[in-house]
Amino acid sequence: MTVIKEYEETGSLKDSTRRLMVNIIVAHMHEKEGRAVSKATKEFHALGIVSLFPSLKDPYSKKGYEHFYDIQSNKGFLQWRMKTVQRKSRTVSTTQNNMVLTGGPTSSRSFGTMDDQRKGDECMEAMSLLHYTTDRDLVFQKMRETFCYRQQILHDPQRAADVLQMFPRFLDVKGLILQDFSLMFGADVASRFLEKWNTSFKDKVIQEARALKETVLLKQQLKAALNERSDATDEPEWDSDMASILVLLHLLTPQPAGRKRPKKISVGEAMDHLVKFHKSCNSLEDHLLTAAETRQPYVLASGTSKAQVFTFYIVLDKKLLPCQSCTSLGAFDELFKSHFVFSVKYDDALSSLYTFLQTTVYNIDIGTTEETPKVKELRAKLLNKL
Repeated sequence: MTVIKEYEETGSLKDSTRRLMVNIIVAHMHEKEGRAVSKATKEFHALGIVSLFPSLKDPYSKKGYEHFYDIQSNKGFLQWRMKTVQRKSRTVSTTQNNMVLTGGPTSSRSFGTMDDQRKGDECMEAMSLLHYTTDRDLVFQKMRETFCYRQQILHDPQRAADVLQMFPRFLDVKGLILQDFSLMFGADVASRFLEKWNTSFKDKVIQEARALKETVLLKQQLKAALNERSDATDEPEWDSDMASILVLLHLLTPQPAGRKRPKKISVGEAMDHLVKFHKSCNSLEDHLLTAAETRQPYVLASGTSKAQVFTFYIVLDKKLLPCQSCTSLGAFDELFKSHFVFSVKYDDALSSLYTFLQTTVYNIDIGTTEETPKVKELRAKLLNKL
C-alpha cells in the first residue's frame, strides 16, 4: 500500500499521501456505518492512525490524534473529509458539545501579585512623567510600574485603541514591547523563540517544505533560507532567518474564513501581511500614509535591499514602533510578542503560522488555544523528526 510504503521509507507522510489515507478510512467508515458515522468510530480510527504511524502523533495534544479527529469539537481531517462527502445531505448534528477555547493574544490574564504596580494618583503621576522624561532607565521603570493599568486599558473595548496615545514611549523607546511580554510570561517563555528556532525548528521546516510542490516563490525562499546564491539578475531576497519564517508560511497556508473571506489568498499576499521592505532613502511617513488601515501589526524592514536591512519597525495602527533588535529573527520575535502586549488578534492570513509558533515554540496556552488540524499535524511531523 502506498501509505505504508511511504511511511516506512520516510518516517512520515506527505500531505497528498495523508489525504489519500484519510479518504480511504472515511470511505471504509461510510461502508460500515452508512452516512451517519458515530463519534466513537471516528475517534477509534483516529487512534488507529497514530498507533500505526507513531510519528504522526501530536506530542502537545491531550490524546495525540486530535488533528485527525477531536471528539470535543467534532473537527479534524476525518471530519473535514466527511463534510465534503456529505455536503449535499449533511446528517451531522448542529448541536455539538464544543469546548470553549480562549487562549491566545487577546486572552485576559491574571498576573498574580506585583508589588511595584502604581494605582490611582500614583499611576497618573507615573504616566505624566513618562511623557517628558529623557532618562531611559526611568522610562522602563515607570512603564513597568504601570503595566497592570495598561493591561486593564487594553481589555476595555472603549479604551484599547488609545493605548499608544496614553503610553507614547512605545513609539520612541526600544525594548518596551519585550519588557511587557516578559512581565506577562516570564523570561523563560520570552527567550524560547530565539533559543529554539535556529537549533530545533529551522532546518526541519526547510526539510518539510522541500516535499511541497515547488513554486517560483518557494524555490526563491528555500534558496535564501539555505544561504544559497541566487542568480545575479534576481532581486535580492530576505536573509536566511526571515526566509525560513516565510517558508513556514508555505507549510501553513492561509485558509478561507467563511463569508468574511470566502476567497483563499495566496502565500505571496499573506507574506505582505507579515513583513514589508522599505528603501531607506524613502520617507517612512510616506509609507504610513499609503499603508492600509489595519489593527494587525507587521514588520517594516528599512535598508538598501531585503538582504541588507539596517532598522526594523513594527507598524501598528499606522504608527511606527522601533524594534530593539537589528536582526530579522529578533524583529519577528518582537512582532509576535506585540500581539500579546497590545492584545491584538492574529491576522486571518497568518493565524495558523502565529498559532503554531505560540503553542509549539513559545509553549503559550497549550490546550486552551484553538488550533487547526494542519497546525497539529505539522507540530507532530517536526517534533517527531530526529
